[in-house]
Amino acid sequence: MTEMVKITFDEIQELAFRALVSAGTSEENASPLALATAWTEVDGIASHGLAYIPIYCEHVQCGKVDGQAVPVLSQTAPAVITVDAATGFAHPAIKVGSEKLIETARSQGVAVLAIRNSYNCGVLGFHTEVLAKKGLLGIGFTNAPASIAPVGGRRPVVGTNPFSIAAPDKQGEVAILIDQSASVIAKSEIMKHAREGLPIPSEWALDPDGQPTTNPEIALKGSMAPAGGYKGVGVALLVELMAAAMTGATLGANASPFSGTKGGPPKTGQFFMAIDPSATSGNAFVERIGALVDEMRDQPGVRVPGDGRKAARRRNLRDGVEVNRSTIERINGFL
Repeated sequence: MTEMVKITFDEIQELAFRALVSAGTSEENASPLALATAWTEVDGIASHGLAYIPIYCEHVQCGKVDGQAVPVLSQTAPAVITVDAATGFAHPAIKVGSEKLIETARSQGVAVLAIRNSYNCGVLGFHTEVLAKKGLLGIGFTNAPASIAPVGGRRPVVGTNPFSIAAPDKQGEVAILIDQSASVIAKSEIMKHAREGLPIPSEWALDPDGQPTTNPEIALKGSMAPAGGYKGVGVALLVELMAAAMTGATLGANASPFSGTKGGPPKTGQFFMAIDPSATSGNAFVERIGALVDEMRDQPGVRVPGDGRKAARRRNLRDGVEVNRSTIERINGFL
């Protein structure tokens, strides 16, 4: 039976930070990644939280990620910011780029941030939420190593490729947070089931012959099932265009995996758009968003996108986060 222990937000952040630094990550790079890990855990997304820290540490040690990388920021046009992550973690590159993105969006009305030579950015919605809390509509895309086969094929060509949209409300919080991958489920969930020796639902993935499987190990050798069939493949292609082609990052078909130690840096990318609603609609945006949310909440049992994370955040900040003890032990192995 899996043993769970409760730890606080601060303890999660400190544990992640110390492990990353011990593995060879600079404090400047470890800090934003540790912070994102803590928020991911309190938001109830365990598959992207502390469970990833041993992988991050291993990838720093094997050279898949440069823990000492210094992101290079450029402004190539009045409303265009680019960051070369220099094969380092995505989080410090996004942090330095987002600061300029927010400033530029406020002065120009809209701005974009293109990041290349990057790595797994974790929960994409964490980054778009930052923009929404600054009063901006945040839109984000991130590509990943290939794990979804095109319609009619069996060989993966595009990744699970999430997109996220975070809309601000009039209180400086987030009214709606959409954060979803192009696959039925995030690949990290299958990886988590494989680590824990648990079966997966048959609709999550396909084996190498294109048939549904409940074995996570076989699923990882096959392909992820796209959400909505060909529509999910379309979403994956949209994200690939934005996060790889538009940034100059590596296509998912050529990127090394985010798991294991094979291959060099994946050099994937992220693309963010920040739009100042007041520039396009005055005060109408927050009023419309508020009315839209009210229409949804008027029906009993309806969940607005982002509600689950908000509820988990309130509960876990109050009571502590339940974490698998074996995960903590794996992390302690790097200290």
